[in-house]
Amino acid sequence: MPENSFDARADFEVGGGKYEIYRLDALQSSHDVARLPFSLKVLLENVLRNEDGVGVREEDVEAVASWDHTAEPSKEIAFTPARVVMQDFTGVPAVVDLAAMRDAIADLGGDPNKINPLVPAELVIDHSVQVDVFGTRDAFRVNVEREFERNHERYAFLRWGQGAFEGFKVVPPGTGIVHQVNLEYLARVVFDDEGTLYPDTLVGTDSHTTMINGLGVLGWGVGGIEAEAAMLGQPMSMLVPRVVGFKLGGALPEGATATDLVLTVTEMLREHGVVGKFVEFFGPGVPNLPLADRATIGNMSPEFGSTCAMFPIDAETLRYLEFSGRQKEHIELVEAYAREQGLWHDEHSEEPTYSETLELDLGDVVPSLAGPKRPQDRVTLTESKASFRMALDGFLPEPDECDEPLEETFPASDPTAPHEHDRREEHQREPAFHGTSGVQVADRVSVNAQVTLADGTQTELDHGHVVIAAITSCTNTSNPSVMLGAGLLARNAVERGLEVKPWVKTSLAPGSKVVMEYYERAGLIPYLEELGFHLVGYGCTTCIGNSGPLPEEISAVVGAEDLAVVSVLSGNRNFEGRINPDVKMNYLASPPLCVAYALAGTMDIDLLDEPLGQDDDGEGVYLKDIWPSAEDVARTVEEAVQSDMFTSSYGEVFAGDERWNSLEVPEGDRFAWDEDSTYVRQPPFFGDLSPEPEPVADIEGARVLAVLGDSVTTDHISPAGAIKKDSPAARYLNEHGVQNKDFNSYGSRRGNHEVMMRGTFANIRLRNEIAGSELIGGLTLKLPEGEEMPIYDAAMRYADEGTPLVVLAGKEYGSGSSRDWAAKGTRLLGVRAVIAESYERIHRSNLVGMGVLPLQFTDGDSVESLGLTGEEEISVTGIEGGDAKEVAVRAGDKEFKARVRIDTPKEVQYFKHGGILQFVLRGLLETG
Repeated sequence: MPENSFDARADFEVGGGKYEIYRLDALQSSHDVARLPFSLKVLLENVLRNEDGVGVREEDVEAVASWDHTAEPSKEIAFTPARVVMQDFTGVPAVVDLAAMRDAIADLGGDPNKINPLVPAELVIDHSVQVDVFGTRDAFRVNVEREFERNHERYAFLRWGQGAFEGFKVVPPGTGIVHQVNLEYLARVVFDDEGTLYPDTLVGTDSHTTMINGLGVLGWGVGGIEAEAAMLGQPMSMLVPRVVGFKLGGALPEGATATDLVLTVTEMLREHGVVGKFVEFFGPGVPNLPLADRATIGNMSPEFGSTCAMFPIDAETLRYLEFSGRQKEHIELVEAYAREQGLWHDEHSEEPTYSETLELDLGDVVPSLAGPKRPQDRVTLTESKASFRMALDGFLPEPDECDEPLEETFPASDPTAPHEHDRREEHQREPAFHGTSGVQVADRVSVNAQVTLADGTQTELDHGHVVIAAITSCTNTSNPSVMLGAGLLARNAVERGLEVKPWVKTSLAPGSKVVMEYYERAGLIPYLEELGFHLVGYGCTTCIGNSGPLPEEISAVVGAEDLAVVSVLSGNRNFEGRINPDVKMNYLASPPLCVAYALAGTMDIDLLDEPLGQDDDGEGVYLKDIWPSAEDVARTVEEAVQSDMFTSSYGEVFAGDERWNSLEVPEGDRFAWDEDSTYVRQPPFFGDLSPEPEPVADIEGARVLAVLGDSVTTDHISPAGAIKKDSPAARYLNEHGVQNKDFNSYGSRRGNHEVMMRGTFANIRLRNEIAGSELIGGLTLKLPEGEEMPIYDAAMRYADEGTPLVVLAGKEYGSGSSRDWAAKGTRLLGVRAVIAESYERIHRSNLVGMGVLPLQFTDGDSVESLGLTGEEEISVTGIEGGDAKEVAVRAGDKEFKARVRIDTPKEVQYFKHGGILQFVLRGLLETG
């Protein structure tokens, strides 16, 4: 029974039922909890209800209730999420670890059945579908068949887990994206746990778990390591954060979409700086945002760097719950509880106190893109062509690799210069492109490489051509207004006789089956299919690198000519090397703009002033001619999107189809590991585990595995996307009888540590600046010999020699997705410590969770300022005991101090045990 030190436990009646709640106003007499931000009220209720004097203490409650909005985070609390959600790429290794923990605890004489999720854990298989087939009505069927062919081992393993672990459910493939399923079906908003009511909270093994913040549910992404601990009942240590209030006013203007809004918000918050902070939206503009728009903003929280991006519970929340098929009684309970606990928002609500505030008039939002390589790099549509031309030079070969430039040139594009089409009218020829360096690149822009397509027709490829146009990802496919906007634009384009350019790979991957139902009801599917936007699957595709290969004839010319071609996707991630290995420049855009750029076929176009193509009469058709009005979109949404779609789509969400149910599934409470499997292998994390942890030791005689720059993402570190031929992972698979065509992706093989550790630091865009060189694509120098080789091969050589390893890095190390394998792979390669200028929140936590020491340069030090080359031998002293705040580092003849980024007492415990899972397992062993 909880301690109830604040006498907050109370009875509560609603709808004829009697419940128990933990009243927040029980603390009002000593703390002004009524003025706390919405998100902190949820945290306060969480610690209040879970106070037990051990994991959650009275001081945890005081830490939240007495929150000082001006203070930097310093007070630690223990947060206990109500549930955990996972997608299959991150979920498979989590279940693999749980299965291995059952073996490990049995080997130590404990009860393997103690390893079970203690909170609801739901996994949605959504990351494994790949766009192999597109542009045909068979695309969905064939892609799903190939998905099962590639992944039947993993799927059988997950089906075993569903039967073996209590409290673990799996949503089979072909259902939808985890975040949309979470929004439309899994979310409770308010939990009813055997008569006790409390706010729905969660952590998820995908950084975009924050999409659920749009529904008034507090949750964020964590690594699989932290999620496993949460599933096993471990409270999560965290610092009470600063909360940034984001005031919204007005309403979106005609022509602006939710995508344009979220790119604007992302740019503002990234510039402001919100890493490690909560963001919360308030103000008179909030009621003007439909739930889908709020979810779109919440989804992009990792892109602007905050822990979460919360919207409060209000009338729109209730409308969406009813619309998406939730029970009437539950909706009444949500409203009554939210009002009773001061969690309700309306025009009478008192404005909370925030640490910082920003403000945006929704009426100022304009059509935008983001790219060509970061989601925060917003470009207004009016400036997109100029911005593309300025960026292009950085993606092209060096000038001495090219022919002599053309004679006629123009100065570099800038937003204040005349539109390019005006210049064309003046000079009657295509102007040359220029990069930011001013280097003339006209000759490289006008490559005009000849391509013979599969149907025998010929076309030309050039720099800037859009080769992928994908309506994909959870960011926008939960949003009927932008999805139906894309369908209406497709209809208008077809009716004007426009066609998608032949070099564009088009795809439509909705977040749930509901999308195709309202497309069907609106009569828009034929128009989308006419333009090649056929359904390719329900899942996260292009945004995570599952765009599938380009047609061979396109890929061959792109490679031969080293073309800087483009993808345009309605996703949330566009980092280098992520979307497709052939595609250098990637832009995020709304679904309607994805269709528009597929029609244009190039990024080198001013969509507002240049025609997308010609109609049957040879007249130019402009974007303004086919862009649907806000009234047209709203009317179509009202007519086509109906509540019954949700109830029918989610009626048997866990059942699966014939393919799923016909999988051969192992039996038993402990998994029967197959030594021949190349998908699911018993991991080595618990090998020779002792009942007591070994003492933490200093690092002596270490070598540098990599010297990395700023903004190295977990996409750069963690294996992701396609497995490159002749790479260490490819050699391993070949040695185990897997042919190149059956490699599948790194993500699909996350249950096999042998593949994953070989792919760690192997991204084709990773730049290792060791010893003054710039090695690209997962290479390093084995020291002291100076021999160039893959990072994995060097790490194994160092391991044979007994040499520990370190990584040197710049700012924002580990930004991007919360990939647990970025930390797991680092550990398995033998890296004892990372020394960086700063860290992304989740990756730093994951490093600690795997027993890797995150150190931070102090006093403005950096690799550059200290003159480090990576050739030095490294020693780190002062670690002993595991709870030091600062350590001494010697690198060759240089000495400097580094801050230990083990931020909470709980993390100190994890580190002393060699990792979070070892800590949990030993704890369960002690309890008998």
